[in-house]
Amino acid sequence: MAEITAAAVKELRDRSGAGMMDCKKALTEANGDIEAATDWLRAKGLAAAQKKSSRTAAEGLVGVAVAGTKGVAVEVNSETDFVAKNDQFQDFVRTVSTVALESGAADAEALSAQPHPAGGTIAEKLVANIATIGENQNLRRVAHVEVAEGVVVPYVHNAAAPGLGKIGVLVALEGDAPADVLEPLGKQLAMHIAAAFPLALSADDIDPALLERERAIAAEKAAESGKPAEIVAKMVDGAVAKFAKEQALLSQLFVMDNKTPIADVVAKAAKDAGKSISLKSYVRFQLGEGIEKEVSDFAAEVAAAAGA
Repeated sequence: MAEITAAAVKELRDRSGAGMMDCKKALTEANGDIEAATDWLRAKGLAAAQKKSSRTAAEGLVGVAVAGTKGVAVEVNSETDFVAKNDQFQDFVRTVSTVALESGAADAEALSAQPHPAGGTIAEKLVANIATIGENQNLRRVAHVEVAEGVVVPYVHNAAAPGLGKIGVLVALEGDAPADVLEPLGKQLAMHIAAAFPLALSADDIDPALLERERAIAAEKAAESGKPAEIVAKMVDGAVAKFAKEQALLSQLFVMDNKTPIADVVAKAAKDAGKSISLKSYVRFQLGEGIEKEVSDFAAEVAAAAGA
């Protein structure tokens, strides 16, 4: 068997755009022949899949799964919304959600390395999907919530299928209240979270960098008022406090009545039930948030041809 050198792997990787391990395997299968290895990659769909990776995947689905006192949310992206309606893609996201829940994989990298029920790994199944569906796809993120006692309530907004949609929410309610109290409360809170988009559970949990950014903006606005420095300082502190109150889940006003803080909603439910209930944590995944969407190559070509 021919020796597979690092230089040969690099050459094949540069030529095909495939991953390093795939290139090494292809060269092994082709006994070191670059051309044969290239054909092997193309036959397996690996070169095509890697070539598509330069296109932004900002559509897709968010999947949520719950079992007992544990829950998980995952986001798998595609290039177009059309793929999100594909049965093969939906089945993949559903399976990934289940694997994430059962394995406890903490991030996308760890989850990608988990075995897929149909064979191979999640990452290998994703590559196969890219080749057969014909669009770039990406396992972007995963998040877990868990309570020692209580429930984890899932909610999907704009559902494409059960447990799959554009916005996925998990609410972790801890306490000894019965499920028939916790479940409807969790559902209402999840709907609030989907609509209100809190940045953190409490004001203390908000990213300090965000607060500093708000402080800088508030300071610039307050400085234009022409008021004394001590008044300006109070105006800035007030603006930052208002921002934190509006962005922290526990202090947000419940969307159902727009007057009751979420902390009070939970406290009232506990008082009415005569049991302990606390909102321990939550997850809110909105499809594509934070991804800079790009015009597809095809759309760009059409625009250029039209003289746009």
